[in-house]
Amino acid sequence: MAAAAPLGCGVTRLACLLLLALVPGLPAETLPSSRTHFVILSGLGGEPLYEKRFAEQVKELEKVARRNAGDASLVHALSGEAATRKAIEELFARLKKDVAPEDSLAVVLLGHGSYDGYDYKLNVPGPDITGERLRVLFEGVPAERQLVVNTTSASGAVMELWKSDKRVVVAATKNGRERTATTFAQFFVEALASAEADTDKSESITAQEAYTYAERKVKDFYESEMRLATEHSRMEGELAGSFTLARLGKALEAAADPATREMMARREALEQQVGALKLRKESMAEQQYFDELQKVLIELAQLQTKIDDALGQP
Repeated sequence: MAAAAPLGCGVTRLACLLLLALVPGLPAETLPSSRTHFVILSGLGGEPLYEKRFAEQVKELEKVARRNAGDASLVHALSGEAATRKAIEELFARLKKDVAPEDSLAVVLLGHGSYDGYDYKLNVPGPDITGERLRVLFEGVPAERQLVVNTTSASGAVMELWKSDKRVVVAATKNGRERTATTFAQFFVEALASAEADTDKSESITAQEAYTYAERKVKDFYESEMRLATEHSRMEGELAGSFTLARLGKALEAAADPATREMMARREALEQQVGALKLRKESMAEQQYFDELQKVLIELAQLQTKIDDALGQP
C-alpha cells in the first residue's frame, strides 16, 4: 500500500480515473484495445421544422462520432426516409457480425417517439419499430459495454425495458406520458463539442458529462422561458463515467492521428481496467488491490508519455 501512494499522488490525471465505474475486465497484460461503434437513428420529423432540426443533429453527431472513432466505417447513421424498420434491423444484423465483445456500442435515437400505455415506438417511415424490438436488436450486438441515448418524446417509457448490467440508458423524459418534442437532444449534441461539458478537463467528453450538461441546459431553458418543464431526463447504468463520446484539443489530435490512434484505444482499455478494479476493490485483499492498481497505472503513465511525445506535448 505504501509503495502505491507516491505513484497515485504523482500521476494526478491518472488518479482521477479511480472515479470511473466499469464492468470487470481482463488483466492489464492481456487487455485488448477496443473500438467504439456509433449508431445514429433519426425517425420522421412530421413537419419541416422538425425535419430540419433532426437532420442538423444527425449531421453534427456523425461529425463528432467520426472524429472520435478515427474510422468512418465504425459510424452508422439512418435518418429520414432511410430509417425504416427493415433498414434498422439489417444494420443491427451486420453489427452482430462485426462487433467484438471487447468493443463498445453507442446508440443515439433522435426524432419522435410515442407511447400508448403498453408499447413505446420510434416513429419511422412505414411500420414503426417498437421498444421491445429495439431491445432485442441491442441484445444481439456482442459488445459488453453499451450506451443507448434516447432523446425522443416518451423515451422514458423504455428505461426499465432497456436496462442491463452492461448498458447505460439515457432518456429525455421520465416516462411515456411526457409526449412533447424534447429539447434534450439539442443540448446533448451540443455537449459533445463543448469545453464547458468537460468538467474534469481531461479533453474527453464522457456520457456522464454530456448527460449532466444537457440536463442542466434543459432546466435552464425552461426557467429562462418561464415555462413549465415538459421533459425530465433520466439515466440508468454504472458505465456512464467511463464511456468516451467525444474528444477535444490534444486528445482529439491523438485520436485522429494514425500514429497515436492505437495508443489512444489502448489507453481507454487500460482506463476501463482501472474502473474494473475500483468495482472489485471490496472483494479483494488490500495488497492485491494496490498491486494490481499500481501495475495498470504504471502502464497508463508510460503510454501517456508516448502519446505526449508523439504529439510534441510536454
